[in-house]
Amino acid sequence: MIRSAIIGASMVMLAGPVFAADLPVAPEPIDYLRICDAYGNRFFYLPGTETCLRVGGRVRIEARLNNYGSGPNNWSDKAATGTTFRARGYSYLDSRTATEYGLLRTYNAVFVTNDNDSSSNSLELEYSFIQFGGFTFGRAQSFWDFWTGYSFGARVTSYSDSKSNVAAYTRAFGNGVSASLSIESAVSRRVELISPNANGYGGFKIPDAVANIRIDQAWGSAQIMGALHQVYFVDTATESALGWAVGAGAEIKVPFLGDRDKVVLQVGYSNGASRFPLDSWNGRITDAINVGGSTKTTKTWNVAGGWRHAVTETVTANLEGGYHTVDAALDSYDFNQWTVTGNLVWSPVSSLDIGAEMQYRNVDFDRASGLSDTDEIYTTLRVQKTF
Repeated sequence: MIRSAIIGASMVMLAGPVFAADLPVAPEPIDYLRICDAYGNRFFYLPGTETCLRVGGRVRIEARLNNYGSGPNNWSDKAATGTTFRARGYSYLDSRTATEYGLLRTYNAVFVTNDNDSSSNSLELEYSFIQFGGFTFGRAQSFWDFWTGYSFGARVTSYSDSKSNVAAYTRAFGNGVSASLSIESAVSRRVELISPNANGYGGFKIPDAVANIRIDQAWGSAQIMGALHQVYFVDTATESALGWAVGAGAEIKVPFLGDRDKVVLQVGYSNGASRFPLDSWNGRITDAINVGGSTKTTKTWNVAGGWRHAVTETVTANLEGGYHTVDAALDSYDFNQWTVTGNLVWSPVSSLDIGAEMQYRNVDFDRASGLSDTDEIYTTLRVQKTF
């Protein structure tokens, strides 16, 4: 009996620490994410801060039939690419912080593109800006741009859709009315300059100045805009000039045509700043030509419009087009350009789009150019999911 008691006590002493190690430990407190609904859906507070963040992205898959209009085109030229299979992935980060000076916002959007299983992928910074107290600094949508189309925008456009490095201030007056003044990089707005000794622009010296007055209300939105642009020749013997552009547009909801229907009209005029009203000109476009020692700026007139129609709850049809005419210093650089685009998009579930689009562009050159008129046709098939 004594021996049994000693053995039992020994077992308890030996097992004690093992049993103690197996006792449950109080869990660490969990810092749950807090929802931030002040700025819309899917924002959440970054733990330990008062900053709200939204993380998003997009996957876009396309099959593109490149120009198969009048020859020569991408199909008649054996060296050209007739079909492009494209995969593109987007990433978005949107942060908002309320401060005593107003809203502090940062926004970043980048995408990577792969065409036809190429061995290299192209990385592009689409947006990267800070907004604070009415100011915008960084890479953002140009403050000239109003309507940027209902099309996929794959090949040709009837409008301007330009991202630029900007420093801008926007003043809100209430009731949806605002005014903006922006200083923007001029590089993306440049087209050809023609002069006797050397063609093209010189180094970037003076940024573009852009201003707009805008209204956004329940019925839709409207904007008038203007821009100043330095025409700066690389030819040192050629005098530079000041280009400018003006424009206006209105987009109106028309629910009597469909629940989500909209119509839009936009007009523009440029003098030495051809790429403000339109960003997909034929390569014959110029900003200015030096003739006989005198610099003469190119003038363009532009009108564009579109209609977005809700066919059903899940099917949307879009139609848009534009007419653009160029009056340059030399007749050989004059031409007319018009475009029409139509697409049909099916959205079986929220933020998933499956669609097909066809685009047509006609370029009518002046006889003095010696160039034949061109007809271009493009087709795009797209599957896209945004989250």
